[in-house]
Amino acid sequence: MPYTVGDVAKLAHISVRTLHHYDDIGLLSASGHSEAGYRLYSDADLERLQQILLYRELGFPLDEIAEVMGNPGFRRYEALKSQRELLQRKGAQLAAMIEAVERAIDAHERGTIMSKDDLFEVFGDFDPAVHEQEAQERWGETDSYKESARRTARYTKDDWKRFKAESEEINTAIAGLMDEGVAAHDPRAMDAVDRARLQIDTWFYPCSRKMHAELGKMYVADPRFAATYERIRPGMARYMCDATAANAER
Repeated sequence: MPYTVGDVAKLAHISVRTLHHYDDIGLLSASGHSEAGYRLYSDADLERLQQILLYRELGFPLDEIAEVMGNPGFRRYEALKSQRELLQRKGAQLAAMIEAVERAIDAHERGTIMSKDDLFEVFGDFDPAVHEQEAQERWGETDSYKESARRTARYTKDDWKRFKAESEEINTAIAGLMDEGVAAHDPRAMDAVDRARLQIDTWFYPCSRKMHAELGKMYVADPRFAATYERIRPGMARYMCDATAANAER
């Protein structure tokens, strides 16, 4: 039974525009068309879309996905096994991070101090305490830093969960625009990064568009900030920088 583009978008929880973009770049073309010329997708097309979305979840850019899946030696079964292994690694890392946060929250609620090993075992070479110290040294005397410290001091575990969910929604939307080929100076991109700005404004400190553009420059200049966005979507740090600059100018 063939599926319309609307059917596939609903099944895969992606936009029709994204499917059109995948077709435009030759990543996923519909196997057939109706008499009226509308795209019709087969079960095999749905399986290919699943592969694409799994690679996207793992952080692969679209051009690399096209290269991998376009290889004559590509086999879906082998690809699925490889994706399972990568997802298991990612899941184990996230589970360890969640457990570390839970222990930190528990220690804070009980008024105890965690050992250094417990504090840093999941971060590898990255020491969050050093990062926090640097942030205080660079911005500790600013009103923004003081206001952020004042607000975050009263946040609960549920508050941080809500913040994380908001952040993921915003970042996913921005990555989706990148996948569609939407330029950083496009109004849709500027609106998307403005949501990120308003999140900062709501949760941490007043953040003007001009200030957000300055933060955007830091997303590119500081490797640690850049890595945060690059893990979501390669090229996203530069996209954020350009979009925040455009948003500040309009």
